[in-house]
Amino acid sequence: MDNHKVKMISNSPQETENIAYKAGVHLRPGDVVCLGGDLGAGKTAFTKGLVKALGVKEHVTSPTFTIVNEYNGKLPVYHFDVYRINDIDEMFEIGFEEYIYSDGISIIEWADNIKEILPLSYLKVDIRKVLDKGENCREIFIEAVGSRYVEIINQVDSGEWIVGRE
Repeated sequence: MDNHKVKMISNSPQETENIAYKAGVHLRPGDVVCLGGDLGAGKTAFTKGLVKALGVKEHVTSPTFTIVNEYNGKLPVYHFDVYRINDIDEMFEIGFEEYIYSDGISIIEWADNIKEILPLSYLKVDIRKVLDKGENCREIFIEAVGSRYVEIINQVDSGEWIVGRE
């Protein structure tokens, strides 16, 4: 992998959270994390690890029907699930730009559904099931879209991981 993308292997939801936690401690005000993957791949588990790293103590659930959940930690955290978005205008109606361009951290599940309104720079995470290696095995691809996030990729790829790498 180059210095803009890293692939991690997770064998459990807890390992997925741990990977996210180690990335989450490097997030700064205004950062955006875009999550992709199949249903049940682990996007919400990854989000739980990110928000834990940001000092959120609240129980994290996917905002499938509310579109956005707000959490308070070291920084405000805005957790979006845009799976059910049919029209980009719905995002503007909920004030998406005010969230995304704030000093909070925005985490967007199903981000590809709104790719035309995403910022130019973000941390892209794609989680894929690897069923031939077990029901809980996942490949987690973390990619820097924009130079700001290369630092996080370098930290993630530093080799100081308890979980598997490939």
